[in-house]
Amino acid sequence: MSATAALTLSLRLLSDPGRLRLMLLLEREELSVAELQDILSLRQSRISTHLAQLKQASLVEDRRSGKNVLYRVKPGSERLLQVLRAESDASEIEQDTRALELILRKRSDKVRAYFDELAGKFGKAYVPGRSWKGLSETLLKLLPPMIIADLGAGEGTISLLLAQRALQVIAVDNSEKMVAYGSELARNHSVRNLEYRLGELENPPIDADSVDLAFFSQALHHAIHPQRAVDAAWRIVKPGGRIVILDLRKHGFEQARELYADIWMGFSEVELGDFLRQAGFVNIEVTIVNREIEPPHLESVLAIGEKPTTRTKE
Repeated sequence: MSATAALTLSLRLLSDPGRLRLMLLLEREELSVAELQDILSLRQSRISTHLAQLKQASLVEDRRSGKNVLYRVKPGSERLLQVLRAESDASEIEQDTRALELILRKRSDKVRAYFDELAGKFGKAYVPGRSWKGLSETLLKLLPPMIIADLGAGEGTISLLLAQRALQVIAVDNSEKMVAYGSELARNHSVRNLEYRLGELENPPIDADSVDLAFFSQALHHAIHPQRAVDAAWRIVKPGGRIVILDLRKHGFEQARELYADIWMGFSEVELGDFLRQAGFVNIEVTIVNREIEPPHLESVLAIGEKPTTRTKE
């Protein structure tokens, strides 16, 4: 094939936005099909087709690493990509870059992989004195005394646990029955530092800059406007305070809408990171913390961010 014909084929292939995004990622890092699937949210078959076409045009090459096949941009394509990058969607490239950073973090997180395996075995065999409840109680005792907003608190199980150590827990829920039930539960257990308030996630009835920690536990996917809920958390958290979101990773279990009144089918790691970033939080960490072994194999993702000590968003 002549140089002109090769350049024409390359330009035709890279006129497809999906193939161009894929090439820009492989320019930065060797990646497997599964990793590209996670980043681009495309079907495996489509990514494999793209890679086969790009490989045939000598734009990418591959190598085997253990059980995986890793792809990378073939040397000599960098100048062409530099030109095409300038014509690409900058926001899309930025989103892909953040997703790539998450993938690379997962690769290097050997300790996390070990504990994921350990967690799957925890509780299956009897060991005297070992339980999730004992572990959670111990970890709670290690927390410094704080003012905590439990947003979307529901019946208050987590609020009661947090109140064991917190200076004050403000539990917010938009259900009058939940608020009444939780308040009665706190009274019956003589928990004086737990207060229930009726309100929405997007506008919790809490003063600005008044809590050390805003906590969403499997609540954000019930918010009509998740970004507004995170923005509201920014408002109530003190400078130097933190936000913690524990929620479902994006999934396809549509029955959850009917079974649990879920509005959103979870969130990707990139989406959660974007929510926090757009609200103004910094030092953001997003990590998958649990994978259910039973169908529909839902995953839980933990997102943490910090409000800067300056009082204006960055």
